[in-house]
Amino acid sequence: MSLNIELSDIIAILAFGLALYSTVKTHKFNQRQQHLIDTQDELSKLLLRKEKDEALDKYSADISANFVRLGSNNLRLKVFNKGKQTARNIRIEFPDGNDMIIKSDVGNKFPLETLEQHQSVELLASSSFGSPNKITIKMIWDDNLKKDNSKLLTITT
Repeated sequence: MSLNIELSDIIAILAFGLALYSTVKTHKFNQRQQHLIDTQDELSKLLLRKEKDEALDKYSADISANFVRLGSNNLRLKVFNKGKQTARNIRIEFPDGNDMIIKSDVGNKFPLETLEQHQSVELLASSSFGSPNKITIKMIWDDNLKKDNSKLLTITT
């Protein structure tokens, strides 16, 4: 039994090999193209989320607090609005108890009616040798975007 290979057989085998090579390359290209499309879609979603957050920031207040030391023994808790809008009906709570902030000062100043952007209020604090060096506070406020916004802060002296 003899095997006769003719020129047309060789051309057909080469054409099949070329078609197979082309199919593999096209498949790999399509995979890379799909990966690029997925990446672009993910980036578009992130950009939309960022734009939405920036738009919402224009309508919201952001209340925060930290300790300020004036001299060696004068300690104050500074509550401030770092948002772009006015905060209203600002309340302060101490979920883990209040061993540092003067209660009468809290009672005299809170709830605070309004706190404009970059405005602050200071509360007298006391720190003794055995007192804790951190306190947990919960700030609650209303703004143009939402009522009863809240933020839990753990502040160290």
